[in-house]
Amino acid sequence: MINSYSSTNRRSSSAFGHNRSRRTSRYSSGSWGGGGRARRRNPYRGDFISHEMYVSRATDTTTSQENMYERQMTFSDFKLNPKLLKNISAHNYIHPTKIQAQVIAPILEGRDIIGQAATGSGKTAAFLIPIINALLNDPAKKCLVVAPTRELVKQIQTEFRLFAQNTFINDVLIVGGASYSTQIRLLKRNHQFIIATPGRLIDLYKRQNVILEDFDIIVLDEVDQMLDMGFIHDVKLIISKLKSTRQSLFFSATMASKIKEIANSLLRNPVTFELTQQVAVKNVDQNVVKVDSSKGKIETLHELLIKTEFQRVLVFSRTKRGADEVALALRKKGHKADALHGNKSLGQRTKILSMFKRDEIDILVATDVASRGIDVPDISHVINYDEPATYMDYIHRIGRTGRIGKKGCALTFI
Repeated sequence: MINSYSSTNRRSSSAFGHNRSRRTSRYSSGSWGGGGRARRRNPYRGDFISHEMYVSRATDTTTSQENMYERQMTFSDFKLNPKLLKNISAHNYIHPTKIQAQVIAPILEGRDIIGQAATGSGKTAAFLIPIINALLNDPAKKCLVVAPTRELVKQIQTEFRLFAQNTFINDVLIVGGASYSTQIRLLKRNHQFIIATPGRLIDLYKRQNVILEDFDIIVLDEVDQMLDMGFIHDVKLIISKLKSTRQSLFFSATMASKIKEIANSLLRNPVTFELTQQVAVKNVDQNVVKVDSSKGKIETLHELLIKTEFQRVLVFSRTKRGADEVALALRKKGHKADALHGNKSLGQRTKILSMFKRDEIDILVATDVASRGIDVPDISHVINYDEPATYMDYIHRIGRTGRIGKKGCALTFI
C-alpha cells in the first residue's frame, strides 16, 4: 500500500498571487495493482521504477544534520594556509562534513582521489579547500575543474570565490553560450584556476587558447552526468592531453564500466572513498500524488502550489517544451514561474536562477539538466511533474531540497 498526497479546497485561479492562504492537506491510502507495487516502464532506457520508491518519511532533521558532520574535528585541524582558514571561518564553516573529513588530508598530501558521494554532502568544498591551499602555497600551480553543466560550473565558481577571496588567485569560467572573445581575453591574463564545461573547453583547446598540459591539478566532477550528456569523447581527449605528473580528483555518483575505464586512465594509485550509497535523501519527506484524469496535471499542480507551505518550489519536467508549457500555464494562473533548460541562453539561465534565488519567482520548472546544478537554499518542495527516467535521476532531483540537514519535501505525480 502506498500513500498519496492529495489537495483539498480548490481555489479559483483569479483569487491568488502573493496572498496564498493556508490549505489543509491529507495523506490518503490508495493501492495500485499487484499489491500496491505500481511500476512504470521508462520509455527511454527500459528501466522499471516502483512507485513505492517515491514514498519515504524524513528522519529527524536534527539527527540527520548531526550525522553530516565530524563534530570532533574542526578545519583548523588541517594544515591550511592562514588566509584560507580566515576565509573558512568568516563564512561560519566550523566542522567538516564527513566527505571533507575523509578527503581533504589526502588531497593536501597530493594523492589522487576517486569518490562517490551523495548530493548535498559538501563535496565541492571538499576539493576546493585543499586545492586553494595548494595554489596559495605554490603560485606557479594551475588547476582545471571540468563539470557537465553551466549551472554546476557557476556554482563551483561561487563557492571557490568564497574561499579564495582577498587572495591573489584568479579564476576563469569557460562555458558554452558565453562570448568566445571575453573568455579568450580572460585566458590571456594570469590565472591559476579554470572551471569549464567539456564542450567549450575542447573548442578553446583546439583554437590553442587553452594549454591542457599546463595544469598540475585536474578535477572531473559529476562524471556520470558528463557521459549521459554525450561528453565521453571530450573527456577522453582532455585526459589524453594532460601532463603525466598531475594530481587527479575524480567524482561520480555511479561507477558503471565506462566510468571505471575513464577513472583508470586518469588516476594513479588513488585513495578511494564512498561516502554513502546514492539513496534518497533521508531528511526529505517523499510521497506520490495520484493525478485525477478528469482534473489534469496542471490543475493538480496549481492546487498544491496555492498552499502556503509551498514557498520556493522546483518542478521537474521531462522535456524542454514541457517545461515551457508548464511555466506558461502556471503564469496564466497567477503564479510567479519560469522555465530553465538547455535551450535557454547562458544569459537567460543566469537571470532566471538569480530571480529564483531572490524570490522574484518562486516556482522554477526545469529539466534534468538542472538537477545537479541548482544550489538554491531553502527550496521547500521538489515536484516531479513528469517521473524521472531512472531512480538515480530521482535522487539528484530531490537532492535540491532538504540541503545540509534541513528538512525538505518531494512529490511525484503518477
